[in-house]
Amino acid sequence: MKLELINKTAILLFLLAGAMFLSAAGSETRSLAAPRMNGGKPLLQTLKERQSIREYVPDVLSDQQLSDLLWAAFGMNRPEIDHRTAPSAQNTQDVDIYVVMAQGVFLYEAKPHQLKKVSDRDLRPLTSGQPFAKIAPVQLVFVSDYARMPKVSPGLRDLYAGVDTGCIVQNVYLFCASENLASVVHELDRDPLAKALELRPDQHIVVAQTVGYAKK
Repeated sequence: MKLELINKTAILLFLLAGAMFLSAAGSETRSLAAPRMNGGKPLLQTLKERQSIREYVPDVLSDQQLSDLLWAAFGMNRPEIDHRTAPSAQNTQDVDIYVVMAQGVFLYEAKPHQLKKVSDRDLRPLTSGQPFAKIAPVQLVFVSDYARMPKVSPGLRDLYAGVDTGCIVQNVYLFCASENLASVVHELDRDPLAKALELRPDQHIVVAQTVGYAKK
């Protein structure tokens, strides 16, 4: 009887440990370095140097560069009121940034400035049919969550999502110009990537943007 009780207890502990492990794996987060909020090139110079580049080398971004990139794109610049570096219609903040890299896919969480892993797969080939998608180290996929726009009429949600994403895209372009990085925004086949990311029906991929180092 005692042996049977011990066995049952051991099984329960094993199952509990397994559940805790799965829960931890499913919520894996990657802390980002504190973003640099000063320095860089003057604004007019970055506007002059902003361009789209389609040839890349596979060199990876440093942890600091990745942190700065995501903060510049859509990070918190007024954390006391949860406002960000790019505007959004009615402050819906509907756009999520999925960071697609060789080591997996991460969702950028602006507060507390971290990455949450959503996939172990290298989905870069799904972000574009062009060759650079498999070479450049970072693909940013902009996903608008229409559930965050309950007060916006359905006929305007596509427009708002496009405008909101466009503001973030330009932030990325200017950051890359300032940091001597390369970038290009591009179309993609949305359905296969949305399926791979397990997006809800009210989450819509707007566009993708490549970031990396230009091929000389």
